[in-house]
Amino acid sequence: MVELKHKELTGKIIGCAMEVHTYLGNGFQEVIYQRALAKEMHNANLTFARELEMQIYYKDDKEDIGTRRVDFLVEDKVLVEIKAVGELNNIHYAQVLNYLKAYKLEVALLINFGQEKMIFKRFVR
Repeated sequence: MVELKHKELTGKIIGCAMEVHTYLGNGFQEVIYQRALAKEMHNANLTFARELEMQIYYKDDKEDIGTRRVDFLVEDKVLVEIKAVGELNNIHYAQVLNYLKAYKLEVALLINFGQEKMIFKRFVR
């Protein structure tokens, strides 16, 4: 059986997200979920940066080609991108995969609070 990279950490993050969705439900703007998730992760003693502006590098260049803000970088290991949309689509998936590649990270979570049931997808580069 294959062991998932950062399994325990992603489990904690998903648990925090579930708590947020259980309490708030769906129908709020993304920023509301982002703030609530920050509170839950803080309560879970997770170290994270919120709305972290990260440089994007092209290939192996040392010079960045721009920046992009990620919703969360947790424990310097897991990128968390949140949405509050009716349905996730391929554009959302591509965004997360591009972030993993550009930021040279291995694991990401895409969490959608916009549906009746919270949806999450785990990505590994």
